[in-house]
Amino acid sequence: MSIIEPKIDVLLGKTDNDRFLLCALASKRAHDINDMMRGQRDRAIQLQTAVEIARAADKKPLSLAFNEIARGEVSYDPSSIDIKNH
Repeated sequence: MSIIEPKIDVLLGKTDNDRFLLCALASKRAHDINDMMRGQRDRAIQLQTAVEIARAADKKPLSLAFNEIARGEVSYDPSSIDIKNH
């Protein structure tokens, strides 16, 4: 499995070349996206609209998270990271 788009160099550039920070940031964002998608799916099932279910299942949450990071839509506060224990 490999990342084709966005390029890994672009993603690492958004996290000061810290691959562990990139992993943590993408994981947390993907979790948030998954929670939002689950809510949309539950709402769509209640409304019985297949279009909303299909839209929510189109892309994987981690792929969405990586794309958001690459576009600069997801960031982090460097002062909140404990360098000694990172």
